[in-house]
Amino acid sequence: MTEQSRASYVKDVLLREFGAAMALDPGAFCRKFHKMAASPFAFYRGSASLFYADLAGAYADGRFLDERTSRIWIHGDLHAENFGTYMNSSGRLVFNVTDFDEAYVGPFSWDLKRFTASLALIAYAKALSDDTITELVVTFARSYLSELRALVAGSGAVGPIGLGNAGGVLRRVLQQARLKTRAGLLESQTMITAYDRRFALTHGVEPVDDATEIAVLRAFDHYLKSAPATNRPVSTTVKDIKLRKGVGIGSAGLPSYSLLLEGHTQALENDVILYVKQAQVPAVARWIDDDRVRAYFEHQGHRTAESQRALQAYADPWVGHTELFGVGQFVAEVSPYAADLDWSEVNEREDLAGVAADLGRAVARMHSVADDESHHDLVDFSTEEAIIAAVDHDESGFVRHLVEFAHRYGAQAREDHQAFVDMFRNNHLLGLDHPASAETTAPVRRGGVR
Repeated sequence: MTEQSRASYVKDVLLREFGAAMALDPGAFCRKFHKMAASPFAFYRGSASLFYADLAGAYADGRFLDERTSRIWIHGDLHAENFGTYMNSSGRLVFNVTDFDEAYVGPFSWDLKRFTASLALIAYAKALSDDTITELVVTFARSYLSELRALVAGSGAVGPIGLGNAGGVLRRVLQQARLKTRAGLLESQTMITAYDRRFALTHGVEPVDDATEIAVLRAFDHYLKSAPATNRPVSTTVKDIKLRKGVGIGSAGLPSYSLLLEGHTQALENDVILYVKQAQVPAVARWIDDDRVRAYFEHQGHRTAESQRALQAYADPWVGHTELFGVGQFVAEVSPYAADLDWSEVNEREDLAGVAADLGRAVARMHSVADDESHHDLVDFSTEEAIIAAVDHDESGFVRHLVEFAHRYGAQAREDHQAFVDMFRNNHLLGLDHPASAETTAPVRRGGVR
């Protein structure tokens, strides 16, 4: 494929994925594309649709895939920044995979390829050599397989990464999360008025009208039937509702409602914030032809909730789903104890290797959770046994396969990023005419090259 034809291909994939939403809210996508233009990694984060179109097309490779390993419950957007902390339902701080908006059932190796390519992009941005990038991918892959083998054997697995067994960089992330408090979260998003707590009307937060409030409350009642009531530690009295517009790379233009709930006492410091977010068709689903998987979910909110429960051991007890205005919604708590892995602070070779090994173990445990031992019946076999059986005949070849892909697709993503920047800045993305400053939040008029 020539450079010009590849650029046209990138444009076509992005417009096919985002075109309808861009027409509804071009300003939100202008801001999204500004963020994607910032770096090859940011572009890679925001272009999962391109990644999966490539895996199903020019980069298709069925090695190490069989009937079982092609239908593992996967994360769907397993890049290097989708890891962080949360307080699990057992009251323990855990460092693990986060953000399951793109989760689906598909080839296990697609998760590993998405992660290793992102690792190569991060390492390249740190000016690390190709040999060092290779070492990091090998470390991740070996750690992933080692943890899976230990799980198959029933002994020797490291287990969930927490304060009791984390070291180095991840221990520091967990310690930072432990310093956070529910009162601190409430202080940042709410205020006290008339002796009660309400959301503060800060940037991006809007009031809702009476009709919307009624609809959201009905949706909340429906949601309660989907959440495990036995685990919920607080009451279900809604005190306030506000609208937030999606501003992240992956949530451009999507409405999200924040719900403030009364805590388990009338004290104001233990209130709970939930979000109700419109769920979308995951990018990977467009390339998975499996009627059983497609029919398993009521809607995309149901898919997101079921996926998180399937992939995250002791998941947030507030995870659930509902419908609002006929569209599937995902519901979860805004965690007071969330802390993300900041790659800008991970630069020493020893630290990078340690993080790569820890993330390999975390991904292995994620893939092993959603199998025949869980309450889900969509994946009705032992995933760890299936994966190990598929790579056992050539483990070195499997690791080499990931290394080669990480280098090759990392280079491809860097080239695609440059093509994307040129298209965006020259108004060649249909329907978007953008201002010079990436900081603008004013509505963007329709226009551009036709």
